[in-house]
Amino acid sequence: MKIGICDTTFARYDMARIAIEEIKNHVSGVRIERYTVPGIKDLPVAAKKLLEEKECDLVMALGMPGSEPIDKQCAHEASLGIIHAQLLTNKHIIEVFVHEDEAETDKELAKLAEKRTREHAINAIDLLFNPRNLERMAGTGQRQGGEDVGPLGI
Repeated sequence: MKIGICDTTFARYDMARIAIEEIKNHVSGVRIERYTVPGIKDLPVAAKKLLEEKECDLVMALGMPGSEPIDKQCAHEASLGIIHAQLLTNKHIIEVFVHEDEAETDKELAKLAEKRTREHAINAIDLLFNPRNLERMAGTGQRQGGEDVGPLGI
């Protein structure tokens, strides 16, 4: 199996390094292909190239949009492109975005980026190798990077 990791130079944290470390800590023998692009709107084509040209089985698309309205618009456009690339390739692209305004300090932002990336790396592993793990977690209110909210108590 091969996992693609695409990330950006715009991000303020090396999320790809964390994803690669987490994957290697949990799965032996998996190959990883990294592709770094300038900005978040470059991620959809990077992910598609990893899936088609580098024959990855799944891709993690990592980005850190800024806090300005234009950054949020660009993140939305990138998300739409990622969804489109998934539909074109019929393969999963795990979008891992951490918006700069999700935390008040740089230290909190780095902690969030690391936690969300690690948790999504586990999701990527489960999608490829242990899909029943995700099935068991259905409806449990998982929140990557934050505190899980749990299932509805009705």
